[in-house]
Amino acid sequence: MTNNKPFEPVIIGFTCNWCSYRAADLAGTSRTKYAPNIRLLRLMCSGRLDPTFVFKALANGADGVMITGCHPGECHYLEQNYKALRRFQLMRRTLEGLGVDPRRVKLVWASAAEGAKFAQEVTSFVEEVRALGPLNWGAGENGRVAEYQSTPQEALA
Repeated sequence: MTNNKPFEPVIIGFTCNWCSYRAADLAGTSRTKYAPNIRLLRLMCSGRLDPTFVFKALANGADGVMITGCHPGECHYLEQNYKALRRFQLMRRTLEGLGVDPRRVKLVWASAAEGAKFAQEVTSFVEEVRALGPLNWGAGENGRVAEYQSTPQEALA
């Protein structure tokens, strides 16, 4: 039996409270359309993102992870977005070593005033991940991947 349903990627988005989460909010209040495939999780700062959150999201069925934060030099916590950039580069190398296409993780800088940019980046990333196909990284013996619950927080638990 074949499944005729087209592949719709699940993207987990880790957003900075001060800039990119507000950019997502601006996109919503401006009614800017973007792909509904992303599940946003708000962090106080992109520099607070533990790389294990990214690996766990991918292992639990996410097809891609988008990390968003303040533009370099504009971090509310001084230089934490530079820390996020270093971690992002390390995560991509680690994923590549694990046999996962590093394009499945993306870093975007978006200020609170860039709702349209945020929306465009989400839609663009969803299309990129759709072209890569399903990850199936966390597939068990039966070849099935853990499905996301009603909230991303439950899926990461």
